Amino acid sequence: MSAALQGTGAASAADVVVVDFDDPAELPALLQFVSVTAARVVVLTGLADQASLDQAVLQGLKGVVRKTEPPSVLLKAIEKVHGGELWIDRSSTGRIFMEMMRYKAGRTDDPELARIATLTHRERQAIAALAADTSAPGKVIASRLCISEHTLRNHLSAIYSKLDLANRLDLYAFATRHQLDKPSA
Repeated sequence: MSAALQGTGAASAADVVVVDFDDPAELPALLQFVSVTAARVVVLTGLADQASLDQAVLQGLKGVVRKTEPPSVLLKAIEKVHGGELWIDRSSTGRIFMEMMRYKAGRTDDPELARIATLTHRERQAIAALAADTSAPGKVIASRLCISEHTLRNHLSAIYSKLDLANRLDLYAFATRHQLDKPSA
């Protein structure tokens, strides 16, 4: 599998990539590939390790097809994944859903994460822009965001209020602590 993942240039032009995955030790390489490619990734596997496959789905893998399945199932999986759907078996769906619920329940216990969830997409962009260049004046940040300084001030007021912060320095510290300093998609 490692050799196949080396040539990610070809995969970036593909809509769906099928990867032969049978070695749990290759999971980090698979997850890295899934994170850098724009293509939707489906694995064809004989692996019995459900935990590795579930982890890969939780981190962006779009489909899992067993090698014991007929070729028509692989073709159907590619078609469905190309259409934006996930392709996993029913038992995996239940396990993955429960893991997502446990993760979500753990996140709601943190009041800071609850406050972060109230931020709009545009407010997150403003935070990332400010954190990327802490010395830039508001005029420059507003220009980069294609908004007026007045609008930027409004965003900052809303952000300070939602996150219970006092100033740009507090915002920078909060943003880096919670990884809000990276541009959102």
